[in-house]
Amino acid sequence: MFGFTYCAPTKVVFGRDTELQTGSLIRECGGTKALIHYGGKSAARSGVLDRVRQSLDAAGIPYITLGGVVPNPRLGLVRQGIALAQEHRVDFLLAVGGGSVIDSAKAIAYGLAEPDSGVWELYLRQRQAKGCLPLGCVVTIAAAGSEMSISSVITNEDTGEKRSYNDQLSRPRFAVMNPALTITLPDYQTQAGCADIMMHTMERYFTQGGNMELTDELAEGLLRTVMKNAEILHRDPTNYDARAEVMWASSLSHNGLTGCGNDGGDFAAHMLEHALGGLYDVTHGAELTAIWPAWARYVYRDCLPRFVRYAIKVMGVEDVGQDDEQIALEGIARMEAFYRRIGMPTNLRELGVNPSEEDIQTLTQECAAASNGKKGSAKVLFPEDMANIFRQAR
Repeated sequence: MFGFTYCAPTKVVFGRDTELQTGSLIRECGGTKALIHYGGKSAARSGVLDRVRQSLDAAGIPYITLGGVVPNPRLGLVRQGIALAQEHRVDFLLAVGGGSVIDSAKAIAYGLAEPDSGVWELYLRQRQAKGCLPLGCVVTIAAAGSEMSISSVITNEDTGEKRSYNDQLSRPRFAVMNPALTITLPDYQTQAGCADIMMHTMERYFTQGGNMELTDELAEGLLRTVMKNAEILHRDPTNYDARAEVMWASSLSHNGLTGCGNDGGDFAAHMLEHALGGLYDVTHGAELTAIWPAWARYVYRDCLPRFVRYAIKVMGVEDVGQDDEQIALEGIARMEAFYRRIGMPTNLRELGVNPSEEDIQTLTQECAAASNGKKGSAKVLFPEDMANIFRQAR
């Protein structure tokens, strides 16, 4: 194992009707005026936005609102949010939504803390953040785990670049998590969220060294739990207990817990997906399932012991009468079969994307630019490898 520093200070308030505590939580954090940031009409239609507003009113917290966040959140709205919050002297950001909304709120919070610096410079890795306005969130979809993570992903709609930035400064002060708020989600969004949760764990699992037995067991248990409950929700979307299991797994998958003691994780599949998301603007979790089988078959020989363990401990492959390569490949095949059972794509064609060779070169250039020319732990990928995976995923 490798040494590590683990810090996950976000206060989690979990259970039914917890959104009614939002105002008092902001007050507890020292907030005196909030920007409520959210997505589209569903936040208002579901009633969660009204309940959050009522909570802030009851706590005496004035607020302004900014909606319009879309999947693959846009830099243009971030800049609009910074200007709006500056005008109204906001000192607390409240995200009401899923990962896209929380990521957008984090970017606004960075911009407000350093108004004389360009926020996109952070995502281009041209500088490090020196501050971030405090933020909290009311989670309405289990997926990205942004409510407890240090990560934020923003898309520059003018250039087509989708970039991430990670910093402890952006970790939310609190996360309000009511599983009942996710019951009205369409099945496709629910399952794409489950895929995203699993990938955040798998990115930390398929590494070349430093693995801890306890961390592995936690990761494997989380993956089995999400798979079990994803299938339950595919059949019964109103199952509160299954929603709760998946929502908690979302936070644990991306708060650093499942990466303790390893080399920091692989995250090549996410990098490949970011390039796809910037070019095609499709659902994040579905993009991950479309690219993962090609990535796994491309890299497994370089990380065979991990793929064997995954096949046995997570996918239930019998360790009898097969060599390690057969076991690993059977594990990948069972993962593909699981994705199909929950309605997720397993290649780019099923995703509705058919990149030309010119597109693949564009995607590869974006991956290389975003990763300084190489990415990965299970197998370090260089531009030629990235292009090959895109081709094999078609």
